[in-house]
Amino acid sequence: MSGPDMSGPAERDDPAGAFGPLRDQLAQAAREFGGDTVSAVLTGMVDDVDRALREELEIFPVCHHSPASALAMVRRLRDKQPKVIYLELCEDLQPLLTELRNCRLPVAVQAFATHLDGFPQEWAPLSVVAPITEASAEYQAIAYALETPGVELVLVDRSTDHVFQWAAKEDAPEGEHARPQGEEAGLHGDAIGVEIGDLRPRFAELEEHLLHHGKVRHWSEWWDQYVEQPLSGADHDTYRQVMTLIGSLFRRLSRDPARLAADEDRERYMWTRMREHLAATGADPADCLYVCGAFHAASDVEQFGVRSTAPFAITPRTGTTWLYGLIPSSHSAIEAQFGLASGSVSIAAATWAKAVKRDRLTPYRLAGQKSTGKQAARKAAPAPAVDPAPADRLTGFLSRPPVLDALDEAELLGWCVDIVRLARRNGYLASTADAIAVFETSILLAGMRGRARPTPYDFQDAAVTCIEKDVVPGRRDVARLCEILLGSDRVGAVGYDALPPLARNVLDRLAPLGLDLEKRTIQRALLDLHADPDLRPCSDLLWMLRYLLPPEAVRPIMGERRLGERSIQESWDLALGKHQRSLIELGYDGVTVEQVLEQRLRRRVWAPEATAAVALAAVEDAVLYLGSRRFADELGARAVELLSAERSADDAPEVLSRIRRLLAYYRANEPVLPAWCEEFATAGYAHYCTLLPTAFVDDDTGVRQVGAMLGFLFSMESLALALGCDRAQLELAVRQSHPEAPAKVALLWAARTQLGLLTVAELRERCEELLGNPLVVPSFPQYIMGFVQAMEPVPALSGFVVEVISKAFGRLPDPVLLPWLPKLITTLRTEAAELMPALVREAGRTFPGSLAEVDSWTPPWSPRPAPAAGAVSRPAAAPAGPAAELLSAHRTACDAVAVLLGCEPVWHEAVSAPASPAALLVAAHPEPAQALAALLS
Repeated sequence: MSGPDMSGPAERDDPAGAFGPLRDQLAQAAREFGGDTVSAVLTGMVDDVDRALREELEIFPVCHHSPASALAMVRRLRDKQPKVIYLELCEDLQPLLTELRNCRLPVAVQAFATHLDGFPQEWAPLSVVAPITEASAEYQAIAYALETPGVELVLVDRSTDHVFQWAAKEDAPEGEHARPQGEEAGLHGDAIGVEIGDLRPRFAELEEHLLHHGKVRHWSEWWDQYVEQPLSGADHDTYRQVMTLIGSLFRRLSRDPARLAADEDRERYMWTRMREHLAATGADPADCLYVCGAFHAASDVEQFGVRSTAPFAITPRTGTTWLYGLIPSSHSAIEAQFGLASGSVSIAAATWAKAVKRDRLTPYRLAGQKSTGKQAARKAAPAPAVDPAPADRLTGFLSRPPVLDALDEAELLGWCVDIVRLARRNGYLASTADAIAVFETSILLAGMRGRARPTPYDFQDAAVTCIEKDVVPGRRDVARLCEILLGSDRVGAVGYDALPPLARNVLDRLAPLGLDLEKRTIQRALLDLHADPDLRPCSDLLWMLRYLLPPEAVRPIMGERRLGERSIQESWDLALGKHQRSLIELGYDGVTVEQVLEQRLRRRVWAPEATAAVALAAVEDAVLYLGSRRFADELGARAVELLSAERSADDAPEVLSRIRRLLAYYRANEPVLPAWCEEFATAGYAHYCTLLPTAFVDDDTGVRQVGAMLGFLFSMESLALALGCDRAQLELAVRQSHPEAPAKVALLWAARTQLGLLTVAELRERCEELLGNPLVVPSFPQYIMGFVQAMEPVPALSGFVVEVISKAFGRLPDPVLLPWLPKLITTLRTEAAELMPALVREAGRTFPGSLAEVDSWTPPWSPRPAPAAGAVSRPAAAPAGPAAELLSAHRTACDAVAVLLGCEPVWHEAVSAPASPAALLVAAHPEPAQALAALLS
């Protein structure tokens, strides 16, 4: 693709231009060694450099987080003093740049969207971050523009909305870089990263070739050795030409047509925005500076240049509402975001600091920024005249060997001593001999790799070899210690004034704790709510933050919050400073924590996949954290709707446990039940009665779910009947149930027993028949599991369950019993954990308490031994008294209870017991008793 004719007079007079000799030299070499294809690439690279340098608007090519680019930017800004700076950054992020004054770098500018309009909903939430470090050209340009009066900063890259618009063409929410993975990217979350100057070969074979012949391990090391170091002290023209040449090379060897097309659209977008701004303001292109990645500086699109007239249609933004803010970043997060080697950004920061000190430069910094001192003002030099036909600096740069830095023994010795000190603190048995070995090995490695001065990468390899050996005693290896030593993983922070309203509100409300919550360390908060009731609002806020933030941000050590319970004392581990990003993103959803919590609960309950169990959980959370009766009633009404619409009983156990807790809470704390609780009881009674026959025969419905349904029906029966439900509906549902699975059959028998349709004696007879049938014995353990689940709806059967399990252990054959025992334990643990306490208590009441009593113990369900021969059997005498006389006069009720329990009703005559000493005393002295009776009458 060829661009428009934008050549100057000198080029028209001299068709070869300033780069003619270099073009001819490269073309001749290419024809001799590589053919016409290589010749076209090399000569095209020279043409790209020539075109970029002849552009009327000065193009400043950069690479992201490059100290050489930052140094060149400082020098150029000092010399040129531009009045307008066009910066390759998303145009809608510009209002946030002034907030950088309130931050400690590195930080990331973020655009965030949760409610999407025009994008697939499965992409939500959308997040874009642009990290900014002090050792970057973009920060120097931003600081210069914001601190220099009369200078305008214009962001010209496509908006964050367009980032995902263009990504939607490929049906994937990816931008220039994929979403970061791994723990190191925690500060950026799963945001997509955009940044100036992504300069890396998109030709895998080329990168492999460069790494192999450069004797380096990864791209960051190659770039530091062969680009950063040679260009750190280069003049402006040499820097521009070399960076543009590299960008052109990577551009022409790119093998990703889709990504190249997206980059070309970005270039068309940026040139269109710059021409629009020039036309609107009337600015002189000679007073402007265009800061972009070196890859884009070598552009050949038809919209290139301020004199181009090629149109480019910019599509409107979607209806998505974007929220903007600043989040903390770190060197490791940037490395993970952009695929850089571990420690490369830290080393770049150290290189930048050393170069600034060496060259005595005064970098630009925003006034009032944290951790930065006052910078001495420097008088601006007059802008040099712009040469329309720049001189060729590439020929000399490419033809001469790189200048090797001399060995700086003092610096290397300091590194070696410090790394040994750090290694000792982290558990390594390092000594002075190791420091000497690291020093000599660093020099040796540098010599093997063709450089006189060991780089930080050489030093790191030497330290790992000499100190770490084959043992890593601590959580930090030596490579990580080298990164800490050379530049550390610097972590930024967003200042209080730059935080969203919610984050500031949280810090203000937690101020009574007396802690500096902006620190990244974990801090312990102790709350004595009984002695200091004023701390209760802090406790309420911490519990809400516990619900909304990651578990590590707010962690309770002592204290809990459950329905109807409040702690007297609490202890918390707080790390809000370390998880500042989560707190900031929380502020995108609302102004206060209560508002965000209410929104999230409402969103959960009204989501398409919401269930009645989810709604009941939301009601419980609303009661615990918000204390709003109105909102809880709203969520409860939604739970009734969801329960009536369900067509399965998968969530029946959770529904049962949650509605029981809520009913117990309301009965203890409210004068009457909320209306939605009554509606839930009646709707659930009718709903589960309808589903019960189907659930019994459905193979997809487990025994636990059916048991929970019966538990709901039996436990809510009294409330439902009082509200107008008909018990005949439950009896009819049980009679219509005809399960085939043994566990469900046992569960049905328990339900019929609870309804009075089956006596305990008849149930015991059926179990005896099962144990006596050889064909059914192998499946008897499944019946036991059904009886265990029956303890949920019929707690009175706990004694019978102990009896059945005991008989099974005593009578089942070993081939059936032994394989079943492990399954019994695992099943009870996973499906009946909440029933085990009741089962254990019943077993404790049934079995003897000591080992000595076992031999003489007779199970209560076994027949009593026959009396010995000759013994006279006498009927037991019933004690006399008012109670015995009342029962003897009305025997029908006792007979019915005896029949229900499977006993034969036998009555005995009451025998008057001998008078007690108290009765004899009262009979001997009746006067006090008579006086008391007269007083009471």
